[in-house]
Amino acid sequence: MVFSLLLSAIIWNLGTWYLGLPASSSHSLIGSIMGVGLANSLMAPNHVFGEGVNWAQAKNIGLSLVISPVVGFSCAALLFLLCKALIKRPELYRAPEKEKAPPLWIRAILVLTCTGVSFAHGSNDGQKGMGLIMLIMIGVVPGAFALRMNTDTAVIRQIAAESHGATMALRHEMAGATTPADPAGQISAFLKGGSKQSAATIPALAALNEVVSSKLDTVGSFSDLTQGERRALRTSLYLVGEGIGKLAKAHGFTDPADQKVCAQYKSDADKLTKYIPIWVKVSVALALGLGTMIGWKRIVVTVGEKIGKAHLTYAQGASAELVAMATIGAADYFGLPVSTTHVLSSGVAGTMAANHSGLQTQTLRNLLLAWVLTLPVCIFLGAVLFASGFYIVFNVLGLR
Repeated sequence: MVFSLLLSAIIWNLGTWYLGLPASSSHSLIGSIMGVGLANSLMAPNHVFGEGVNWAQAKNIGLSLVISPVVGFSCAALLFLLCKALIKRPELYRAPEKEKAPPLWIRAILVLTCTGVSFAHGSNDGQKGMGLIMLIMIGVVPGAFALRMNTDTAVIRQIAAESHGATMALRHEMAGATTPADPAGQISAFLKGGSKQSAATIPALAALNEVVSSKLDTVGSFSDLTQGERRALRTSLYLVGEGIGKLAKAHGFTDPADQKVCAQYKSDADKLTKYIPIWVKVSVALALGLGTMIGWKRIVVTVGEKIGKAHLTYAQGASAELVAMATIGAADYFGLPVSTTHVLSSGVAGTMAANHSGLQTQTLRNLLLAWVLTLPVCIFLGAVLFASGFYIVFNVLGLR
């Protein structure tokens, strides 16, 4: 799964980079993950096709794919027109002279806006890189990465006590309802997109959380657990935490005090599973920086010179960058994966339209094709590579 989704995203990213098309690496990766999930649900026995994809999240991603270029185009155009109305400095609205540096004050503005875009880009795209690395590490080396192994004994004791408190709160909420036979399966069904709370939801949460409490009570360090126990504990913590979170959003708690107890427990327990080692953060930051330094020219030329019929001016560049920075920052706050490429290139197009500079239809057509095709092509590539790899490994090589 991991190698299939990585390879399909890399193939599409390298292809669009070679052609100088600003495509979204975020959506390439997301499409690849969806393709692998769809192929797995089709091939695995007793699975319904499409079961391996969180369609609620896929809908949000699709909306961000459609909305972000519109926001970039319209807001950058409006900001550029506002600048022309308020800032009467003609050098801002002239194309750069070849081999001549801009005035110092303009250079300072551009450095600030470019830095803002870079920071917002790293904060959004960097999270996806870190998440992917952790996905690989947890899948390949679960004994070392399924849980935060350096957690203090005192912290484990505290979370164990909070777990008992959460169980009591959930027992109070269930009001004598019967505990289901498969609590984990019940919560998994509740967490699927479109699923709603049933009579068995809270009893299932209480029963599974009792398992978590009993396990936490017996350990002073996660090193005391076997690899299988760590993986099982991580799964249970995840299901309980996400179940409590969805229940709270759906106003499923009848007593605010019970909700408060459970919310505090979820917040602290998430720290055991939702963590990123510092070396992962540094690795992703270096990869983003080095990748930009090495492969910048093709995309930069397209964005700066081939979207409009005239060269980008300082005011147009700054307007597009400010809008990209603000849009990506807002998406970051709401946890939405958006494309820096989509927002910035559509922002440049918006300033060109506002300045009546004209747009190069061939470039815009190619950009639109890259934007539209990224998800379906990567879904197809991910599915085909996973199915092919699965067949080769298990049928041709006979590995188990």
